[in-house]
Amino acid sequence: MVMKSSKVPHGKWSRFGALASLAGRVASNVAWEGTKQFAQGNRPSRKDLVMSPANIAQVADKLADLRGAAMKVGQLLSMDAGDLIPPELSDLLARLRNNATPMPPAQLKTVLNEQLGDNWQAEFAHFRFSPIASASIGQVHEAYTDAGEKVAVKVQYPRIKDSIDSDVDNVITLLRLSGLIPKEANYQALLDEAKQQLHDEADYLKEAQSLTRFGIHLKEADGLVVPKVHSALTSDRILTMSFMEGEPIEQLDRASEVVRQQVVSRLFQLLFEEVFVFGEVQTDPNFANYLYQPDTGRVVLLDFGATRQYAPTFTEGYRKLFLAAIEKDNAGIEAALTQIGFFAEDILPEQKASVLELVNTACEPIAADAPFAFGQADLATRLRNRGMALSMEQGYWHTPPADALFLHRKIAGLYLLAAKLNVTLNVRALLLPYLTGESTAEATQV
Repeated sequence: MVMKSSKVPHGKWSRFGALASLAGRVASNVAWEGTKQFAQGNRPSRKDLVMSPANIAQVADKLADLRGAAMKVGQLLSMDAGDLIPPELSDLLARLRNNATPMPPAQLKTVLNEQLGDNWQAEFAHFRFSPIASASIGQVHEAYTDAGEKVAVKVQYPRIKDSIDSDVDNVITLLRLSGLIPKEANYQALLDEAKQQLHDEADYLKEAQSLTRFGIHLKEADGLVVPKVHSALTSDRILTMSFMEGEPIEQLDRASEVVRQQVVSRLFQLLFEEVFVFGEVQTDPNFANYLYQPDTGRVVLLDFGATRQYAPTFTEGYRKLFLAAIEKDNAGIEAALTQIGFFAEDILPEQKASVLELVNTACEPIAADAPFAFGQADLATRLRNRGMALSMEQGYWHTPPADALFLHRKIAGLYLLAAKLNVTLNVRALLLPYLTGESTAEATQV
């Protein structure tokens, strides 16, 4: 199946105009639907009018068409702010995780000429112009080098870096004006950090360095593998890597219980290695960043653009937090959260109690020294409901530090994957060695 392509709009005003036009269509749909409902004797709420199927489809389609930071903000909100936005919008934005529109061949050739030179095709024995994947920042092509090696070539959309800051601001303005996110919500700290994160993700040389470091980190790891960078065919907007075969990891829901448990165990253990040993975490939990190789039993790790460095003081805060959660020590949890930077100075006692309850819920998989049934726990829904109650009913809108939010994004993604694969797993047994200092260089060899 050939994916429909469209030229990536890259002028500041053309991108703003597209979003403004979208806001106008949303408003028109609200007015039309409201008039129709009132004529029928109904009294719909503004939320119901805004969240109509026509509106949510138009928002998703336009962000996917714009690509870049406009699309990425939707992805970030769907993961990071799931407790602050309506479930309908979160589900809508989740559609954006793998659903960008590819750019047409002429625009693709222009980027390749600019980045690799006019004679770039001489470097490849074959280059497939139809992308095998399209995401928010770039699209991926299958190719063969002159030496005959199969590679994956990630090509960034033109001038996407130039539009990051304005895209982030414009999308949030659109969502606020259309009523799709609460006016009371304060996303500024998260958005400022998101801009920096997006600039980092748009720097493919930086991603190549992260990819190389993780290759070294995981050199001896059993069951985990990362692609190798082809430096000669890599620039700040082109990333060429060894092609990694594999199946989408979510398709493992049809695999045996042993395989599912083994895969999820490896990924949880990798997370603990990242936080407590490597001091850097690949924070994007998108399922598309993992592949499974049935023949070898290995999990392929892809896309290291969202890699974040974590200071020892930060990871020590989480060590204390997890230990306190295991001991069900609310005073210890509060002290750890304070060290991490969770609490606003003006937090009310009842709000703090609700935050502690939310954290205890999030730590359920490690609270008991027993297998946790992710498929039956309904953990994501309960966390969302508690978060919504805290913000909407108790008026607590404090945004935790961005480092914490991005780490929670990764943890939430693993919870979702474990639930998707219906895994029952003793997470505490995997975590404890990293909390007590007993982890070794062989920790990832499960």
